[in-house]
Amino acid sequence: MGAARSRRRARRGAELNDTPGPEALHWHGRRHGRRLRPGRQRLLDDLLPRLTVSLDAGRLDPFALFQPPPAEVWLEIGFGAGEHLAEQAEAHPGIGFIGSEMFVNGVAALLSQVEAKGLANIRIFPDDARRLLDALPDSCLGRAFLLFPDPWPKKRHADRRFVSDANLDRLARVMKPGAELRVASDDPGHVAWILARILAHPSFHWTARRAGDWRVRPADWPETRYEAKAAVQGRPSTYLTFRRAGA
Repeated sequence: MGAARSRRRARRGAELNDTPGPEALHWHGRRHGRRLRPGRQRLLDDLLPRLTVSLDAGRLDPFALFQPPPAEVWLEIGFGAGEHLAEQAEAHPGIGFIGSEMFVNGVAALLSQVEAKGLANIRIFPDDARRLLDALPDSCLGRAFLLFPDPWPKKRHADRRFVSDANLDRLARVMKPGAELRVASDDPGHVAWILARILAHPSFHWTARRAGDWRVRPADWPETRYEAKAAVQGRPSTYLTFRRAGA
């Protein structure tokens, strides 16, 4: 169990504490895993600089990251190895996708899929997702994904979970009315934590009407390798879809 938790921490890109404000941001987890193969190191050296989202100018116009500007911009926080993000981008070529991930090996894995599939609608922020959220303009995102974030199961680490009042405030500001927030977890305790906090937030409401709405993965929600492994190990996943109020 300890080794599995360590691997999970290593592949999650935005498991951050609850303290708002750029001066208080702290990262918990590793930035690097195993040494990269030469091909993936090449992608980090050559392709990543062309896709990296820069915050040097302060406020960020996410639509200007893509040419031509997309119909909408969607964000995945902590994209792991990037399989979900790559499949979504392939299925929605008219949408601009930003993926935030601090684990270098995960970034390299996504880059290999971008190159192999010729995906032109993905941009990468290889840093703290909260910095990105703080730089985005109001009501700019049409959808946000937070899939299998580290549950930080020890009580003393609970404040490291991404779903918090401060981060929900950040998401609420940048998501447009009616935008979807999709969250998944295979940890029942974490699911309870997520539901308690998002249901209490005035800017989001849960779309579920029946048990199948959270027990069955929607057809347009690509499976990740982590999710498939969890199922084999007897850990069913929960799929939560919330909508930004105000539509």
